[in-house]
Amino acid sequence: MHTDVVLINLLLLLWMLGVSGLTSPRGQTLQPHRHCRSKREMSLMQGSGRKIGSSIFKRSQDMTKAEGKKSEQLLRIDDHDFTMRPGFGGPAVPVGVDVQVESLDAISEVDMDFTMTLYLRHYWKDERLSFRSNKNQSMTFDGRLVKKIWVPDMFFVHSKRSFLHDTTTENVMLRVYPDGKVLYSLRVTVTSMCSMDLSRFPLDTQTCSLEIESYAYTDDDLMLYWKEGNRSLNTDERISLSQFLIQEFHTTSRLAFYSSTGWYNRLYINFTLRRHIFFFLLQTYFPALLMVMLSWVSFWIDRRAVPARVPLGITTVLTMSTIITGVNASMPRVSYIKAVDIYLWVSFVFVFLSVIEYAAVNYLSTLEERKERKLRETLLCTCGMNHPGMMSMSYSEMDVNNTGNYGMPEQNGVKRERMMVELGMGMGTDQVTGHVASAGYSDAWIDTHVIDKYSRVLFPGSYILFNIIYWSIYS
Repeated sequence: MHTDVVLINLLLLLWMLGVSGLTSPRGQTLQPHRHCRSKREMSLMQGSGRKIGSSIFKRSQDMTKAEGKKSEQLLRIDDHDFTMRPGFGGPAVPVGVDVQVESLDAISEVDMDFTMTLYLRHYWKDERLSFRSNKNQSMTFDGRLVKKIWVPDMFFVHSKRSFLHDTTTENVMLRVYPDGKVLYSLRVTVTSMCSMDLSRFPLDTQTCSLEIESYAYTDDDLMLYWKEGNRSLNTDERISLSQFLIQEFHTTSRLAFYSSTGWYNRLYINFTLRRHIFFFLLQTYFPALLMVMLSWVSFWIDRRAVPARVPLGITTVLTMSTIITGVNASMPRVSYIKAVDIYLWVSFVFVFLSVIEYAAVNYLSTLEERKERKLRETLLCTCGMNHPGMMSMSYSEMDVNNTGNYGMPEQNGVKRERMMVELGMGMGTDQVTGHVASAGYSDAWIDTHVIDKYSRVLFPGSYILFNIIYWSIYS
């Protein structure tokens, strides 16, 4: 019994010691080590956060940004009706414009338009947007605020397509100054019409214009002007085009009248382009020149070589037709003659005339062959009646089949093809028919030979004269 009581007292003592070990001296329950560690880490993190936040707070210099107000509250957008222009009911609000041309992308003669990418900036003053600023610093916003205030409603006159760049966000910038002055800038690409005069193509110079105008506000409500005159237009020095040389950019302005709505201020961005001729020299003028010169080769080919001269003439004609078709395929169907058309069609006429020249030579040669046969028969008959011995000589020493040939070698200055005629004349026949036939044969042979001979001089000389006149007028 005594032993049991002792054991019970020991158990109670151990239990009391265990409870006292789990409590702190101040009566607080002890927590595991990892919980204490997380609290210390949290306290350190909170302390460092306060330090970082304090340093960021010290970097803010403008009091307008330290007040913690929204931009709508700072600009008092909800207190005004921005569907109305600034100073409604009073004088026209002046809106200055300047442009930075980023690139001139394409010029199309077929569609008669051009594509340009530019930065369009507007300057005006709206006292409703004025705010207080200790340092007189401006505030810059993106396109989200533009939809809540009044901005000029500019559009491009005669534009076919245009879009506002939106990568990675809309390329729009709005900057508001404390006194209410506003700068509104946006980046756009526009394709606009350009009326081109192609009468001197490809030796032409074109002047195109990009026109800017307010769509709704007449000159009584909005006065549109170039902010710094001709200096309001700036261009990138790297702008270049493959077919054109950009000679100059300049600005103008004038009033445009619409019968239904009235007068509007319109701004013009004018630029002058001069076409590079080297591409067309290689692709059009030089091939046409070679085809014309190739057609002249037939003047030095034997008139009897029909398989050589006819295909040469037809090939040059078809090649010129292909060149003309290729040039017109890349051009608009205008109702007037272009400079390149004059050159190509005159070249085509020269090539065509070289074919006609051989047709005339061949026809006259055929006539002469017929006359020669008649003359040969007449001479043979005459020789047989007056000089019986001469007939046998003519058959033995002369080849009848060669008497009608042309271009035989000369013998003592006289061609063999005329030997039959000289023979008939030397015999002194008194027959009228024989004398007339021999004279007619001699004259006809001279005319036929002269066609090729003179063509070798007239065709190149005429074409050279044409080129001198052409390039002196259009260059």
